Amino acid sequence: MPSKREVNSAFKQDVLAGLSMTPKRLSSRYFYDDQGSRLFQEIMTLPEYYLTGCETEIFTEQADAIVDGFLAAGTDIDVVELGAGDGSKTAILLKHLLERDASVKYSPIDISKEAIDELAENFRTKLPQLTIEPYVGDYFAILDSLQKAADRRKIILFLGSNIGNFSADATKEFLASLRAVMNEDDLLFIGFDLQKDPRVIHQAYDDAAGVTARFNLNLLDRINRELGGNFVKENFLHYANYRPIEGSARSYLISRQKQTVEVAGQRFEFDRWEPVFMEISQKYTLPVIENFAREAGFRIAKNFFDSREYYCDSLWRSEPR
Repeated sequence: MPSKREVNSAFKQDVLAGLSMTPKRLSSRYFYDDQGSRLFQEIMTLPEYYLTGCETEIFTEQADAIVDGFLAAGTDIDVVELGAGDGSKTAILLKHLLERDASVKYSPIDISKEAIDELAENFRTKLPQLTIEPYVGDYFAILDSLQKAADRRKIILFLGSNIGNFSADATKEFLASLRAVMNEDDLLFIGFDLQKDPRVIHQAYDDAAGVTARFNLNLLDRINRELGGNFVKENFLHYANYRPIEGSARSYLISRQKQTVEVAGQRFEFDRWEPVFMEISQKYTLPVIENFAREAGFRIAKNFFDSREYYCDSLWRSEPR
């Protein structure tokens, strides 16, 4: 696992590189400090943010079928969740696994120590019979450690359509990296937000209460705190749109005025109305999902949909190399 110094060094390097680009950009992977994690928990309760409700419906209504898929090759499993957040949806599945007398070790991974500590405390209260081994860190850096895990079958969870934050090339690289640390009887359970009415998607990233705006702007606070920045949040506004041809929701911070910002001793000039690209949230079709699975060395065992078919949780089995 990377040290705190290594994580901070990568954060600094990525921020300085991103602000030096044309157009400027900041990586959404750094949204989730403790405050960012709290704000995202708030986002997940918003009426516009349908993704959490859809996935919760799938887990609640189809838990038995999902668990059947998990246990098809045996009842001794390690469940590893990447970007676990509060784990509330995952708790539904873990409860059903325990009710089926499965021998389960749960390893949630999140970059926020506060989120992981709260998750672990809640799970030890609600599911005291569950063996839990949490990790704090960047799950990209922790992937290699999965190879050193015990010889039990692994089920890797990547929920919430977090995969949508990657470009197509980065998605292929990420899935190939996952396959590289998985054995042939391991499973990947991964959430995809599907293409739908563009207005529904747009509202999910531009909520009326402005929580998503505060979530994105929080990254400027983190840069100020950890990298000696002097961003003034009020000098920037949040803007989101959805591109139906590309199937991507995108968010930006827009400079309200011409200004100079200093970060880690370097100065960056912003023109009035200059955008800073923050995040992409890709929306998928079923053929695209199938192609990603096949190219990375997986076979789709089963797809699970919510009642409106807004969302898909896809269970993938590792194909022989």
